[in-house]
Amino acid sequence: MARFLSPQRKVEIVQPRSTKEFDLSVVVPVEDLGELGGSPATDGDSGQADKPSIWPHVEERIADLVQSHRSTIVFANSRRLAERLCNRLNEIAYERATGTAFDPDDPAPALPEAHAPAEIMAQSGAGKGAPALLARAHHGSVSKEQRAQVEEDLKAGRLPAVVATSSLELGIDMGAVDLVVQVESPPSVASGLQRVGRAGHQVGAVSTGVVFPKYRGDLVQAAVVTERMREGAIEALRIPANPLDVLAQQLVAMVALDSWQTDDLLALVRRAAPFASLPESAFTAVLDMLAGRYPSDAFAELRPRVVWDRVGGTVTGRPGAQRLAVTSGGTIPDRGLFGVFLAGADPKKGGGRVGELDEEMVYESRVGDVFTLGTTSWRIEDITRDRVLVSPAPGVPGRLPFWKGDQLGRPLELGRALGAFLREIGGLSDEDARLRLLAAGLDAWAADNILAYLDEQRRACGHVPDDRTILVERFRDELGDWRVVVHSPFGAQVHAPWALALSARLGERYGMDAQVMHADDGIVLRLPDADMMGLDLLDFDPPGTSDAGKDDPPPATLAYDSDQPPVAAADVVFDQGEVQQIVTDQVGGSALFAARFRECAARALLLPRRSPGKRTPLWQQRQRASQLLQVASEFGSFPIVLEAVRECLQDVFDVPGLTELMGDLEARRVRLVEVTTQEPSPFARSLLFGYVAQFLYEGDSPLAERRAAALSLDSHLLAELLGQAELRELLDPEVLTELERELQWLTEDRRVKDAEGVADLLRVLGPLTDAELAERGAEPSWAPELATARRAIQVRIAGADHWAAIEDAGRLRDALGTALPVGVPEAFTEPVKDPLGDLLARYARTHGPFTAARAAERFGLGTAVTDGALQRLSASGRTVQGEFHPAGIGQEWCDATVLRRLRRRSLAALRQELEPVPPAALASFLPQWQHFGSHRLRGIDGLARAVEQLQGAPVPASALEKLILPSRVLGYTPAMLDELTTTGEVVWAGAGALPGKDGWVSLYLADSAPLLLPPPHPLELSALHESVLTTLSGG
Repeated sequence: MARFLSPQRKVEIVQPRSTKEFDLSVVVPVEDLGELGGSPATDGDSGQADKPSIWPHVEERIADLVQSHRSTIVFANSRRLAERLCNRLNEIAYERATGTAFDPDDPAPALPEAHAPAEIMAQSGAGKGAPALLARAHHGSVSKEQRAQVEEDLKAGRLPAVVATSSLELGIDMGAVDLVVQVESPPSVASGLQRVGRAGHQVGAVSTGVVFPKYRGDLVQAAVVTERMREGAIEALRIPANPLDVLAQQLVAMVALDSWQTDDLLALVRRAAPFASLPESAFTAVLDMLAGRYPSDAFAELRPRVVWDRVGGTVTGRPGAQRLAVTSGGTIPDRGLFGVFLAGADPKKGGGRVGELDEEMVYESRVGDVFTLGTTSWRIEDITRDRVLVSPAPGVPGRLPFWKGDQLGRPLELGRALGAFLREIGGLSDEDARLRLLAAGLDAWAADNILAYLDEQRRACGHVPDDRTILVERFRDELGDWRVVVHSPFGAQVHAPWALALSARLGERYGMDAQVMHADDGIVLRLPDADMMGLDLLDFDPPGTSDAGKDDPPPATLAYDSDQPPVAAADVVFDQGEVQQIVTDQVGGSALFAARFRECAARALLLPRRSPGKRTPLWQQRQRASQLLQVASEFGSFPIVLEAVRECLQDVFDVPGLTELMGDLEARRVRLVEVTTQEPSPFARSLLFGYVAQFLYEGDSPLAERRAAALSLDSHLLAELLGQAELRELLDPEVLTELERELQWLTEDRRVKDAEGVADLLRVLGPLTDAELAERGAEPSWAPELATARRAIQVRIAGADHWAAIEDAGRLRDALGTALPVGVPEAFTEPVKDPLGDLLARYARTHGPFTAARAAERFGLGTAVTDGALQRLSASGRTVQGEFHPAGIGQEWCDATVLRRLRRRSLAALRQELEPVPPAALASFLPQWQHFGSHRLRGIDGLARAVEQLQGAPVPASALEKLILPSRVLGYTPAMLDELTTTGEVVWAGAGALPGKDGWVSLYLADSAPLLLPPPHPLELSALHESVLTTLSGG
């Protein structure tokens, strides 16, 4: 902490001796957590003796505690649990006050106006004859105004209890709180102390806390956390080291109003503890990114945020930098939550805000739905693009909302303590172990449940995992596939990178996804049976049957035994010196990395918010980040790629802890034990519950989606299948012209207004002549002004003078052999990977379909050279070759994204040509289309046209020649149809019977009949039929 306050100066720590007292207990309200159906409630007031869930018991006991104390805070580890628990506590209080049990399955409970008890209290209070409100919810998705009201009511004694998440954990003085209740084990010792510290928040007062675990695995952690809370053994503080995304944001904010010397910026940044060891190379890379110097031209759509004069050594903010820093700053990830507002209120005046809802929940909701938020029911009146408008729904039960968030998992220090606790308890006699648990603050049933849990695990596997024992358990699941469970107490921060490395090893060995899941208490993986692994094992002799190499051990991948799983205990161990590199290599392809990259890019202001106060949908954020990642992933030195990897390896994973664990396994300080069981052990059952939850909603083809990029496709065949050969007929010439004007910044709304606009032009469009700049609104002095500031250069391309962004200096020199002016900083003349490819890719991005000859003429190159470079771009999917321009001839090239936009806009233009008409227009159209009345046809040819229009439509045979054909053909007679059928031009077919000796018939033109008639039903021929058919066929 002293280093965080001042990494350069010496800090004296003043820490008076404190004797803060804690009264902590772990309570289990049932006799046996493994057999909930037979556990009686501990309080006779409820009258419910048989409850198959832990929740009713916990809820009843918490209600007892709340009603026996003046002021209580109940902490939950999720917002949904807080809402649910708050709702139930109010229902229990109502039941106790009125003596009326509430049955949620009863559509009309015996309550005033058939209201649910929680809603009666939340909306009407004692005025409806209900008791006063017992508890209200407090979490980050409840509006700030409502949270403040809840806090004030609790302080003033008007509210007996608050059910909260970590929103009440830090920095809020809640007054005289008597008791803190924690549902589930606290996520860490530090968090538990902060929460329990809300109670007895006065000098000399005792902080009283009660922990209710949810299941037996949670009970073990609750016992350890409570004991360490009493000892004050909090986890070490982990300060992020060199977070480059935060650095980028702060640099933009610093230079938004004033120019800074580069050296001064670096010196000031290093005075902050997280950046005390910041390498100058990383600082320079971030400045390059903010100034628009990217490793590839594919980043050109990212707008520079600062101007870096490398010669003068100054950094200045570009116009809009201040607004960007203010509106898009901060470090909390944007989850795309919908704001919830009262319908009719004016949010601009700061009123009417109720809270926030998760994007996914809103997508699953409809107008008229009722949900509960903050112990109040709300009816959805409208859903707009960024908010949900609601009205109060008194007395109407609503569904509980949900939110999706992240949880870091158990810290390594806590994991080691938990392992040591299990080892200590396992080494004691039953009586001594029970006394040890009671002394640690567990009640009698909690102690008995832990001992029974450990005893069952020991009987099932022979071992209990601890800080010196890792257990590998194997068993078959319901499908006969192998499940392998690695039991380890060291926490998810160690298990997550371990699981990543293990998944990579198994994928490399067997060519399949092992479906690895990590949790705080271990790792679970699933593998098909050995004969389904796709291993070509039968080509090899079993060990010992061949003369050659008898003493050589068989390769690990060839050891085949149908009764043994394909993963042994040794397979889960990695070399201490290699595991970090394996995890680093694999993390870039993980979903965690993609999510962290999105958050880092937003924090670095690369993906800014569109406007303050407006919601940016999370799925759109993912799309934008995915497009950026697709480009950035090719350049490992891009600062945001490095930062995303750093966050995964340092902030989420504990790779040093994993490396140390692998070393302990190698040195036998930690032993590895493997067992094969008939069914999951008690520890494994807890892990499998999370495994099922993770894969329950997986689609049928996740592997196909993940591996689609590895498919090798015939691009020409694919183009034919997708209809690209017909694009010349599909693309609208007007749409093409309009889009190209937009891409070339020739539309009125994109005309430049100052020198900064010219800088953007040169960066996005590439080198431009004076005439081309003037065509886009530039004044003659603006480009020279940029050249004076060393932000633009004048070069000669294809025999004409052009202005170019200084960042293009190296590309133009290496791709076109362009002579550069004197004084270009060395940073801009470094070689780039594919200079000509960059220039042509940018040309394609800013034009419609073009020929290779046209691009070659632009850059003064040969057509063959240009075509070869375009072919390379096509192989990487950046350009597409085909026939596109409606007025074009031969093969053309087009950027893939531009082509998609052209197709979408052309289809939209075609759809606009189909306009709806009034019913009167339809009534006028149908007689003409069906040739009724004055539109009737004439003669044999007219009858053939009528049959063509009617073919395939079944009509009653009795009406065909009396109504249907005469109404369409003037002067129709049956002889006319006879003539067409006799000559074979028209055929007819039966289509079913009708009453009264009538039936359905349909007419067909002979040429179309095979395509429209259904296939005949197969006939079963008797021996007589076969004989007749043979005779007829022979003569």
